[in-house]
Amino acid sequence: MQALTWRDAVWLCAIIVVGVNLRPLLSSISPLMAAIREATGLSFYGASLLTSLPVVAMGIGAFGAGALTRVVGETRGVALGLLAIGLACAARWTAETGAMLLFTAALAGMGVAAIQALLPGVIKQRFGTRVPLVMGVFSASMMAGGGLGAGLSPWIAQLAGSWHAALAVWAFPALVALICWLCLNRQRPAGPTSLASPACPSSASRHDLSQPSVSLVRNRRAWALGLHFGLVNGGYTSLVAWLPAYYLQHGADVATGGSLLAGMTVFQAAAALLLPLAAASFRDRRPWLVAGLSAQLAGIVGLTAWPEAAPLLWVALAGAGLGGTFALTLVTTLDHAGDHRLAARLVAFVQGVGFVVAAAAPMLAGFVRDLTGTFTVAWIMLAVTISAMIALTFAFSPRSYARALTRSVARKALI
Repeated sequence: MQALTWRDAVWLCAIIVVGVNLRPLLSSISPLMAAIREATGLSFYGASLLTSLPVVAMGIGAFGAGALTRVVGETRGVALGLLAIGLACAARWTAETGAMLLFTAALAGMGVAAIQALLPGVIKQRFGTRVPLVMGVFSASMMAGGGLGAGLSPWIAQLAGSWHAALAVWAFPALVALICWLCLNRQRPAGPTSLASPACPSSASRHDLSQPSVSLVRNRRAWALGLHFGLVNGGYTSLVAWLPAYYLQHGADVATGGSLLAGMTVFQAAAALLLPLAAASFRDRRPWLVAGLSAQLAGIVGLTAWPEAAPLLWVALAGAGLGGTFALTLVTTLDHAGDHRLAARLVAFVQGVGFVVAAAAPMLAGFVRDLTGTFTVAWIMLAVTISAMIALTFAFSPRSYARALTRSVARKALI
C-alpha cells in the first residue's frame, strides 16, 4: 500500500488535533458531577441533560450538515464547529446556573455535530484507499480527548479550587485546533492527493453519481445504520455520564471515579484505532462488529454483577467494545457509498439519527436512578440493547450495500 506523503501526514495530524476536542466537553462533566449538582441544585435527571443535550444537538446538527456544506463548505464548517466548542467551553468559566451550563452544552454539541458530520466526507475524498485507517485514527483521537477530559478535570478543579476552571480550560485546545485547521486550509491544493479516489471512478462510484436523488429518509438501511450507531453510542453516553457516580455509590472517591472513566477511554482509543485496522483487509465488517459489541456486553455484565471485583477489567472491556464499534460502524456506513458526496450525506444522516437516539440513554439512566436509587436497572437495559444490536449487525452484508442504498429510489420509480 502506498506510503503517506508529507501533506497527507500533515492532514492526518490536523484531523487528530480536531478529534481531540470532540469529547472533553462531555467527559469533563462526569467526574465533577457532585460539585456541579451541589452548586446548581440539579437533580440526577437534570444533571444527565449536561451529557444528553450535547448529544441531541449533535444529532439535530448532523441533519443540517448538507445545508452547512452548501453555504460555507466542509472546511469552513469544521472551523465554525471548533469555534462553537471553544466559545461554549470558555463560557463555562462564568456559568453559575444549570440553565447556563445547559446552554453551553447545546452550543458545544452543535459544534461537534458540524465536525462529525463534515469531516468523514473530507476523509473519504482525501484518503479514499485508507478510510479505515484514517477513520480509526480520527475515532481514537476523539476517545483520547475524552480520556483527557475525564482524567485531568478533577486534578484541574483541585488545583484551581474551582470546577468552573476545570470545564473552561478545554477552550484552549479548541483554539489551538482552530488555528491549525485554518492554517492548513489557507491554500487548498488544486487536485486530490495521491490517496484520493482514482480519477476514473469505479462502477460503484458511477452508480452513486448517477443517482443523486437517493432518499435517505425513505431508506430502511440508512435508518438501520442510524439505529445501530445510536444504540451503540447510548452505551458511551451512559457510562460517560454515570460511571463515576456509580462507583461513588460503591465507596470510591471522585478521583477514582474519574480515573476509571479515563481508563475506559484509553481502551476506547486503542480499539478505535486497532479494530478498523484489523478489519481493513476484510470486505465483510460484521464479524469485527460482533466482536466489539460482545466485548462491550461483557463489560456491562461485569459492571452490573460484580462491580467491585475487577472494575478496571470491566471498564477495559466496555471501553474497547465502545471504541471499536464506534469507528467500525462509521467505516461500514462509508462502505455503502463509493462517491464521497453520497457517503457524506449518509454519514450525516446516520449520525443525526444515532445521536438523537444516544441522547436518550443517559437521561433514561438518570430517571431510573432517581426512581430506584441504583443504576443496576439501567445497566441491565443497556445489556439487552447491546444484545439486540449484535443481532442487527448480521443484516449488514456487503452484498446488500448497493441494493439497500438504492432500494428507495427503485420503489419511488414504481409509484
